[in-house]
Amino acid sequence: MLSKDQIERSLRLGKFVVEQEKKALQALYESLGQDFCQAIELIYNCKGRLVISGMGKSGHIGRKIAATMSSTGTPAFFLHPGEASHGDLGALTRQDILLAISNSGESQELVEVLHYATRHAIKIIAITKNRESLLGTQADICLQLPNEQEACPIGCAPTSSTTMTLALGDALAMALLDLRGFSAEDFHDFHPGGKLGSQLMRVKDIMHKGTDLPIIDKNAQMAQAIVEMTQKGLGCIAIVESDNNNNLNLLGLIADGDLRRHMSPNLLEKNVQEIMTKHPATITEKSMASKAVGIMNEKGITSLVVLDEHGYMKGLIHMHDCLRIGIE
Repeated sequence: MLSKDQIERSLRLGKFVVEQEKKALQALYESLGQDFCQAIELIYNCKGRLVISGMGKSGHIGRKIAATMSSTGTPAFFLHPGEASHGDLGALTRQDILLAISNSGESQELVEVLHYATRHAIKIIAITKNRESLLGTQADICLQLPNEQEACPIGCAPTSSTTMTLALGDALAMALLDLRGFSAEDFHDFHPGGKLGSQLMRVKDIMHKGTDLPIIDKNAQMAQAIVEMTQKGLGCIAIVESDNNNNLNLLGLIADGDLRRHMSPNLLEKNVQEIMTKHPATITEKSMASKAVGIMNEKGITSLVVLDEHGYMKGLIHMHDCLRIGIE
């Protein structure tokens, strides 16, 4: 077991690391300026992809930046500098932009990539501490990292430098996301799986539609409506009127609660319009499913009629569908 002194020393060192990296991030914040804006403009106007390359820890950070860019509207991929000189340079085209990362700016593994980019007039953006390095001087735009000490107690392990690089990559990606008008709906298109994908699902992705819809014509009797409700199993039925183009105009909704309120010996003989709730709660098919849950919780109901942009009924979303995929 660790001694009390060892534990206290580890805690002090942990706080030192966080403090040092916080200091480095503050220096990065203060350094952002014209070079950053030029890099944003260059990437935004790129007709190809953002190709990110770096070796070692810089490469690991580069992979993360590439993943963030790709998932937020900027096509990007990581090019390993070691593999590049063995054929992968062919993936880098004249339409692309090279974002090269090297703390010192003198990474030998990047040399072939830089030479290839300069020979083919491919624009280069550098992330480095040393503007006068090979990388810094070859780049069209140099995003210089502040010369802050690493948070490593022996001064060797990349810590503060990789944190700054990661933050700088995020800053670039989020600025580009904003310029492109990238929305939560767009984000969902790139993240269909997992908990995040569920939270970003749209109503149209999980709504009941077509033959699964519990619908009935406005002239029907309650006997027919109850049979349809029972068969579809959603606890409600929409009362509709079709136009000449077979579009469904929503007139009202009958839910289990409506049946209880209107319970009488002649209920089955009544017209559905006598029982339905007019102007039921609705939602558009392009809305987020989480918004549907919010409306249902607020109104104390379990289903919403889904309308298209023209106001016609397109589906029905039930609370159980949302809960099943993890939206609460």
